[in-house]
Amino acid sequence: MGFNGWMRQFHRWMSVLFVIVVGGIFAALGSGHQPVQWVYYLPLLPLALLALTGIYLFVLPYALRSRRG
Repeated sequence: MGFNGWMRQFHRWMSVLFVIVVGGIFAALGSGHQPVQWVYYLPLLPLALLALTGIYLFVLPYALRSRRG
């Protein structure tokens, strides 16, 4: 598996982590508990990594197309 394959796999696992963290926050709010303030910042790191890898994966076909022709 090349670099692009690893990037796609990383992007998938970051999306799973992001969904779990956000789901956990909603579950805590739904159960009546008020989580501490820093818990709301937990999704920001996976979200930033998702944005960076998503931009890379979005631009990749266009970059390869311009390189070929």
